[in-house]
Amino acid sequence: MTITANWSYPTAVRFGPGRVAELAEHCRAAGISRPLLVTDRALAALPITARALDVLDAAGLGRAVFSGVDPNPNEGNMEAGIAAYRAGGHDGVVCFGGGSALDLGKMVALMAGQTVSVWDLEDIGDWWTRADAGAIAPVIAVPTTAGTGSEVGRAGVLTNSATHKKKIIFHPKLMPAVTICDPELTVGMPPAITAGTGMDALAHCLEAYCSPHFHPMSQGIALEGMRLVLENLPRAHADGTDIEARAQMMAAAAMGAVAFQKGLGAIHSLSHPVGAVYGTHHGTTNAVVMPMVLDFNRPAVEDRIARAAAYLGIAGGFDGFRARVMELRAALGIPPDLSAMGVEEARLDELTEMALEDPSCGGNPVEMTRENTRALYDACM
Repeated sequence: MTITANWSYPTAVRFGPGRVAELAEHCRAAGISRPLLVTDRALAALPITARALDVLDAAGLGRAVFSGVDPNPNEGNMEAGIAAYRAGGHDGVVCFGGGSALDLGKMVALMAGQTVSVWDLEDIGDWWTRADAGAIAPVIAVPTTAGTGSEVGRAGVLTNSATHKKKIIFHPKLMPAVTICDPELTVGMPPAITAGTGMDALAHCLEAYCSPHFHPMSQGIALEGMRLVLENLPRAHADGTDIEARAQMMAAAAMGAVAFQKGLGAIHSLSHPVGAVYGTHHGTTNAVVMPMVLDFNRPAVEDRIARAAAYLGIAGGFDGFRARVMELRAALGIPPDLSAMGVEEARLDELTEMALEDPSCGGNPVEMTRENTRALYDACM
């Protein structure tokens, strides 16, 4: 089976080893002649970033970089990126990196030409129509991790530094014009990041699969995405040079982001506040709360999870599936609970209020209330 293909759902995806070499031609096709490559501080100094910049430079597109991206990017990062974009006279953004860089790059592309506040474009109703669509710069996405799936999404997550709340900022034109999924770019990911990002992909697929909303296409994508993660994440974690496993995880990450058009749930609504307040890795936090959320949702999803377990070759229905999640967490070195990540009992009431405000809770199969969400946080401690 070849692992090279051209996909057009939901956007043009150029998938396969070595395809970062096509970066300049896709920039030109999108009308970008002076791209700003947005990445994070750690990636900025690595050979894979130099490789991408070499491709742009050789084609006469320059090698401009903005790397002021925090693990949970906020409006300060965005404003600094916009300043760099304007100062350089750029006309498009190459989002290069993990979810933080992809999201922040999209925010720069969105807001560099706007007069409204970014918070006015939160994913609520038709707020996106407040933006000047013609002022949104084109985006090329090049993921270097396999988790968030932001490379195939129309939104970005931005943390409000004053309130410590994560906000989802949405506009249809944030969908990248082209996404380059090159598994060679993920080979250098440390095992802990491989684990956390991979579990993020699993969380996206699992929550989309369990969401009560009607979207059979996403349901099927989510189910197959779970299979890819369960079969390939242990391989990618054990051997970072396993290109086949790395490629399958990149596919699963994109599938998870496509699938969660159907909805997310309590895993994300609990994880987002923890990440915003404590700066924890998003995917790792998702992995920590995943089994507790499965227990919480069991009355509503037991039969559905049993059907998934049968497809995935897992014996024992719901209990077998949960046990498989616990085995995977242990193999990947995921912390056992939120206390181990530094979460304090004294802040659980505050986190509960933030979780209930998170839009992800609307897709949970069990209605989330103040009482049961607080109890769920207790279970995660």
